[in-house]
Order: sequence, then C-alpha cells, then structure tokens
Amino acid sequence: MTTATRPRGETRAADRPPVTRSERFRRATRWWPALPLVVLFLVPYSALPLPGLLDGPIGSPGNLQLLSLCLVFGALATGYDLLLGRTGLLSFGHALYFAAGTYVTNTIMLEAGLPFAVSAPLGLLAGVALSALLGAVSLRVTGIGFSMVTLAFAQAASILVQRDPGGVTGGEEGRAAPADKLPAALIGIEHTANLYWVALAYLVVVLLVVQWAVRSPTGRVWEGIKENERRVEVLGLRPYGFKLTAFVLAGALAALGGIVHLLLTGGATPQTTTSDFTLSLLVMVVLGGSGTRWGPLAGGILYTWADHRLGDLSGSGAVTGLPAVLRVPLSQPLFLLGALFVAVIYLLPGGLVRLPARLRAARTLRAATGGKAAL
Repeated sequence: MTTATRPRGETRAADRPPVTRSERFRRATRWWPALPLVVLFLVPYSALPLPGLLDGPIGSPGNLQLLSLCLVFGALATGYDLLLGRTGLLSFGHALYFAAGTYVTNTIMLEAGLPFAVSAPLGLLAGVALSALLGAVSLRVTGIGFSMVTLAFAQAASILVQRDPGGVTGGEEGRAAPADKLPAALIGIEHTANLYWVALAYLVVVLLVVQWAVRSPTGRVWEGIKENERRVEVLGLRPYGFKLTAFVLAGALAALGGIVHLLLTGGATPQTTTSDFTLSLLVMVVLGGSGTRWGPLAGGILYTWADHRLGDLSGSGAVTGLPAVLRVPLSQPLFLLGALFVAVIYLLPGGLVRLPARLRAARTLRAATGGKAAL
C-alpha cells in the first residue's frame, strides 16, 4: 500500500520520527508517583525505626498520627498554592474554610444528631458556599486590598468562634466529636492505621484535583492572571470569574481537609480559625516552593514534622544542658522553625523543590569552568 492509497491516520513505523532518549525517559518515568504512593500505603505495616526522625517503629500509633497530620497539611498547602502560586492571590483567610469543614461537620453531629456520613457532605457544602460568598466579595479588590479583606473575614470568624454564641463552638476549648456518630472503624488507637489511610486518600484527591485544574484551560488562564492580569483582560477574558473559580476550588479542598482533621484529632478547636494558621500555610508553600507540583506538599510535610519534633528537641536533655545563651532560644520551637525558614529563604531561593535543579546547574557550571566555580 502506497502513501497515497494508505487510509488517513495510518502511518508505517518507518514514517514515524525516531523516539529520542529524553522522550523514552519521560515515558518510563511517567508513572513514578505510583511508587511512593505504594510505599506510603504500606507504612502502617512497617516496624522499621527511623532514629532521629521518629520515635520507635514507623507503624506505631503515635508515628502514624504524626504522619497523618503531615499528609493532611501537605495536601492543604498544595490546595492553598492554587491561590498563591498558580493565580497570584495572597489570601490571609484560607484557614476559615478549613475551620468551616471542621466546625460545621462537628456541630451538625452534635446538635442535629446526624451521623458522620451525612454531616461530612454538609460540612463540605458549607465550606464551598462560604468560600463562594466571601470570595465574591474579596475579589472585588486586588493586591494588598484583597489580602486585607480576607484577613478581616478570618479575624471576624475567629472572634465569633471564641465568643461561643449559643454554646455551639465551645469557645477557647473547642468541642469534641461525638464518638457514637463517627464510623466505628475510625475510633480508637487500634484504628489509627485507618485514619492514616483516610489522610493518604485526602492527599491523593488533592494532588489529582490540583493537577487536573492546573493543566486545564482554566489553569492556563490562572497562570496568565498571575503573570499579567491586564493582558488577560485585553484578550477578552474576565479575570474575576477565573479567580473566583480558583478561590472556591481551594476553599473546597480546605473544607475537605478540615473534615479529615476532625477525624484525626477527634474534635474542633479554635486554633484552626486564626490567621496564624493561614500564615503557617504560607510558610509551608514558600518553604517547599510556590507554584510547583511537589513543593507545597514537601513544605507542608516538613513544617508539620518540624513543628512536632522540634518541640521534643527543645525539651530534651541535650538542650537543657547548654549555656543559657544557647539554651533559651533553642528551647523555643517557634525560634527553631523561624531559623529554618530564614535559612531556606536565603540559601534556597524558590524553595526546597528547586534544590536538585540548582545542584545540577552548579555541576554543569563547574564542569564548564574546569571545577573553579562554587555552589
């Protein structure tokens, strides 16, 4: 059969362009995220120790609880980066939607007596509705004005929660989730592995949703808005609608994370409503690498692990035996976290995820200059 008579769309192997080495490598590594996912799934079955990183076996209940929180906050930071890294929106009120998922779900179980299976979708719906409402108002202004409006909403919600109107929120103490309304497979220390898998499932959902959204036509418009919003307007598109879509999607993922956090901690606490909580998300994103696929996840995991483990380090004998000039600052976990953050900002611009690329560039430069270039 000649080329002229060959059916449309049919080509011979000889007519196809040769596959390059980079293309073969890309195809071979396309599904590499499946390997760490399998490893993470098998973590509860592991009895291996990680001295210095975790206390005791990896699969112990205490370590699974910490790892679950790391996964949840890594996913939460990834969702928040839809605003900061993908659309260029600096929101100081993202904690509000996380808290909405937690508090609404818990309140419905406590006050209405509905089971978790019914309360959780209602909590998620509340987070979506709240983000749509407040986003529609906040996005009427841009720049620092937008940031201040989101901060004002978050502060108002935090004050409302702490005032405990009608005894619904529990005030500064929060409210424990009713055990009889939660799934039996998610209650008790013997079911910590199930909670870990719920946190892992939440992470997978967030990664898939974010990746799909970023690669969609809307995601490309988000990138354009971040680079030059006026140019997007000149092309005949309305940035407001696209920014609101990013705001609501990020709020929905945060509300879902709040529901998972409710299961992990067994209650709703006012700490999740404060602007400090959103600032922690901002640190996670910048620490890992804003606007990247894996940076916010890495930053969220590292920050959460450090937040818990540095507290143990600050009270250890190694620190208490130091001179006062070293003991006092090192006994403050926030000081250690701040020092870590400043070091990353100065030494690794672009976040931890940029480190491999910087090392490759340094090796290339060193080879080109005969080994005289420094990192």
